[in-house]
Amino acid sequence: MRSTVTPAPLGRPDGADDSARRRWDVLLAALQAVAIPGTRLKREERLAAKTTMRVGGAARIYAEPAQVLELQALLRGARSHGIDVFILGRGSNVIVPDEGVDGLVVSLAHEHWSGFEPRSDGRVWVGAGLRLKNLCGLAAGAGLVGFEFLEGIPGSVGGALRMNAGAMGGWMFDVVDEVKMMSFDGEVRTRARVEMQVDYRHCGDLHQAIALGALLRPASQADADAIGRQIDVYRRKRHESQPREPSAGCIFKNPPGGSAGRLIDECGLKGERVGDAEVSPVHANFIVNRGRATAADVLELVRRVRTRVRETKGVDLQPEVLLYGKNWEDVL
Repeated sequence: MRSTVTPAPLGRPDGADDSARRRWDVLLAALQAVAIPGTRLKREERLAAKTTMRVGGAARIYAEPAQVLELQALLRGARSHGIDVFILGRGSNVIVPDEGVDGLVVSLAHEHWSGFEPRSDGRVWVGAGLRLKNLCGLAAGAGLVGFEFLEGIPGSVGGALRMNAGAMGGWMFDVVDEVKMMSFDGEVRTRARVEMQVDYRHCGDLHQAIALGALLRPASQADADAIGRQIDVYRRKRHESQPREPSAGCIFKNPPGGSAGRLIDECGLKGERVGDAEVSPVHANFIVNRGRATAADVLELVRRVRTRVRETKGVDLQPEVLLYGKNWEDVL
């Protein structure tokens, strides 16, 4: 049985000339040759619908492996052919450029990566592809306290580990005991939390590795209904303080001792627009998509906000979201 492969439609624009297009077709065939049956491989897969911002172009090659061996084969094949690899979770903290991503985009969307396995010692193993919302609900059902703050974060476990996601005063690595990861060479290892490089919105160990899952430690146990009530409190707070339109979450990191949203608001930038990209009137550190925004609109608005805050407040805001497949330094 061969891997599932979908060729690019004839005449479909992908931002590359015919020579480049043929090169990526050849690279796809090379990955197909080493892929284990069950791997889903596609050319020119549109990524906008796979992100919460709903902007951006296509991945030159897109893959959804269904098990560890498939992921290893893909990574080793990409390495041997000089193909850059990018990991896509639920797309909640990324902006995909309009021209797309020149590389292999790997998504752990297969159900294999969404496990939730309580252990006899009270801890729980979770797969990197598990939605944070589902993790929160499953933990509540099992009477496990400590994961409630994750409920409203529209991401996956893997993305939360990569960014040390936080909300409501809690951080992902507050509940982590160990992480299982795979290097881009295909080597699997497990690291204890105390061994890992973790700080604000960042996990250095996952820059050149992919999180496969994590062993989490709950704070305590309680009645599921009591946990559910706390989740409801957090949910209402989010609904009252954050926009409902498509966004990538908070655009900028908070400066030391300050608030990016407050600085942007004080500069009078709520409602500022470029095309259909808008600084949210609800929360100034969110840029929302009013319907037809492009990545170029979003990037121009990011530049405009940074310039105004720097000129008015003397603070150089740094992006928190990832510019997928590129470096912020190249566009700011």
